[in-house]
Amino acid sequence: MTAELSVKIENWADGERIVGANAFCVPAEVGNVSMGDNKSPAMSWSGASDATKSYAIICHDPDVPSAADDVNQEGKTVPASLPRIDFYHWVLVDIAASTTALAEGADGAEITAGGKDIGPTDIGVRGKNNFTDWFAGDADMGGTYGGYDGPCPPWNDEIMHHYIFTVYALDTASLGLNGDFGGPEALAAMEGHVLAKGSCTGIYTLNKELL
Repeated sequence: MTAELSVKIENWADGERIVGANAFCVPAEVGNVSMGDNKSPAMSWSGASDATKSYAIICHDPDVPSAADDVNQEGKTVPASLPRIDFYHWVLVDIAASTTALAEGADGAEITAGGKDIGPTDIGVRGKNNFTDWFAGDADMGGTYGGYDGPCPPWNDEIMHHYIFTVYALDTASLGLNGDFGGPEALAAMEGHVLAKGSCTGIYTLNKELL
């Protein structure tokens, strides 16, 4: 049976709204959206056993529209009834077992056109997030997005989005992942290696009717 970690995020409690400092997009005073500070959140975790050899962090939004036809279109809404899919915002593996906290901005502190590099960093190995797919083909923003990139849900979505930050304590020092891997590949590599896990969920919307 998998044990439970206690995961805390500094800027909001579990179930509360994510603050603009940790968001990719924020509501605009004029128009629909403005750019946020996009800082990875300050977070800490506890409760792992001495057998822990590394940690991994994955943040995903399970409320992303499965079809983009009406996304951010004037005069339209993304209906609550539309089936939803996962969108990975942060994939970080091979975090040292001695690490039990990350400072705000440790894995991203601004919006980087074309994305931040994937691969080894001082705090772990970055996978790609799904902004890679969202901006594919965009001349200004297209590229591989590594590290943390925060919430930017459709401003015309009828539902509140949930961002689940999960920390995994693992029995291996490295998952052996490199190159072009994302959330699904990280989760597959973790199978059979998870000693404990815990999460903290933040909610977010850009729909002014839900604010």
